[in-house]
Amino acid sequence: MTPQPFTIAIPDEDLADLKTRLQRARLAEDFANDDWAYGVDGAYLREIVDYWIEEYDWRAVERDMNSFHHFKTEVDGVPVHYIREPGVGPNPVPIILSHGWPWTFWDYRDVIRPLADPAAHGGDPADAFEVIVVSMPGFGFSSPLTKAGVNAFTTADLWHELMHDQLGFEKYAAQGGDWGAFATATMGHKYAEHLIGIHLSMVPMLDHWDNERPWDVTGGNLVPDDFPDDAHPDNTRADMLEIQRRIASHVAVHMLGPQTLAYALNDSPVGLLAWILERRRHWSGCDGNIENSFTKDQILTLISIYWFTQTIGTSMRLYAEAGKHPWQPSHDRSPRIEAPAGVSYFGQDVVKPNPMSEAQLNLYYRAEHPRGGHFAPAERPDAIIDDIRATFRDLR
Repeated sequence: MTPQPFTIAIPDEDLADLKTRLQRARLAEDFANDDWAYGVDGAYLREIVDYWIEEYDWRAVERDMNSFHHFKTEVDGVPVHYIREPGVGPNPVPIILSHGWPWTFWDYRDVIRPLADPAAHGGDPADAFEVIVVSMPGFGFSSPLTKAGVNAFTTADLWHELMHDQLGFEKYAAQGGDWGAFATATMGHKYAEHLIGIHLSMVPMLDHWDNERPWDVTGGNLVPDDFPDDAHPDNTRADMLEIQRRIASHVAVHMLGPQTLAYALNDSPVGLLAWILERRRHWSGCDGNIENSFTKDQILTLISIYWFTQTIGTSMRLYAEAGKHPWQPSHDRSPRIEAPAGVSYFGQDVVKPNPMSEAQLNLYYRAEHPRGGHFAPAERPDAIIDDIRATFRDLR
């Protein structure tokens, strides 16, 4: 399959349909929920819906997106969309960047050009990358996904075929967060001879879902009463319970009934907004006010990509497919992930440093940042840029 140039162009009738649905939306009554203790606060939801109707400008965002070089291709029967930004420097290293849920490729917007052309952004041209930002299978413009069994682990195979076979890179670098971290770590395990190295903004346990209760973030185990408070400064027993509370609901439903939920979210833009909004607030470093981390325009661009491409259902299926088809090792060597690895931790992320996760790595670079949450490329692009450069500076 030869990649083809792609332009984002949402039909006018889709924009009109969205506005009509927003104007006719019937929001549930809400009370005693200013602290979001029962879910999304209704007053804020109404505020952002009104902004969506009256002020948000998709066409302006679309023009911004189309200022990058977009392509679509097919890999092993899976439609793949990506941005490819040429590197400007003496020896640009190809790097593939992979997002998670509920992200899109656009969460990498602010890191693409600084990585590709560092000199134009106050950096050293010797740190230049040829930047490939992919939409995960079944997310956004990597659609429609009609093939079962696609998860973050099989995505590693798709990305290697894209980078090595279709784009012709004998060796390349990879970076990812959330599900993109699972895909990237799997590449570092399975295709280490082709990887210059990897960088992760979340360090996953590759066999995390390989148990009888993949829908249960506790793995069937409660946090022990004697959980040591000194395991890590941010890993007290209370912290661990809070982390489980913040991620349990979506993992369970995405694992067990993603299609049932998809019917509601694919039909209601307000429902889609509410479902994703709660996760972006709870997992980011916003200190309870989501607009400390993301503007209304950033939030609505994220939702609009899922809405216009009708991919919320296939994006959620990645969880179910991980439970049905957990990671299988390609070798039993140690470390499990042989490619040199850089990691970045962010102090407000729901995923904390874990010695067991790190033990899988051929650790080459490590950084901890007190500010920032789970959506690091969008929340702290400066830190991600610096850490990617530092990870690969000598490896290249």
